[in-house]
Amino acid sequence: MGRMRLEGPVGQTGASGADGSGPAGELPPYAEAVLDVADRIPPGRVMTYGDVAEWLGEGGPRQVGRVMALYGGSAPWWRVVRADGALLPGHELRALGHYRDEGTPLRERGPAAGDHVPRIDMRRARWDGTEAE
Repeated sequence: MGRMRLEGPVGQTGASGADGSGPAGELPPYAEAVLDVADRIPPGRVMTYGDVAEWLGEGGPRQVGRVMALYGGSAPWWRVVRADGALLPGHELRALGHYRDEGTPLRERGPAAGDHVPRIDMRRARWDGTEAE
């Protein structure tokens, strides 16, 4: 997709050059591939970090998470999630707004739970990467 802007989910500029990622403004090939997968996830659906790595056939959940942390601000970062459906710590409200706007299935937490932040209903929201919905 030819991304040139390097932003993290909170709008911070990602590192370039110093980590071997190439000249300033260029994404490493793996980061480009991860962000392309994130762009393919339909609104209202999610993939886990591990799902993205498996779909690409390389890396693992931690590598995908690192890419999303460094460069994910230009992609729908809220659609790449933890396997347990917990919202991204520190970004729960921003993510929750996206999930509600897109109709992402959520599991509301009961009042007895320590936090009342819902989780993603992974059974219904998880996307397998196929084009046909």
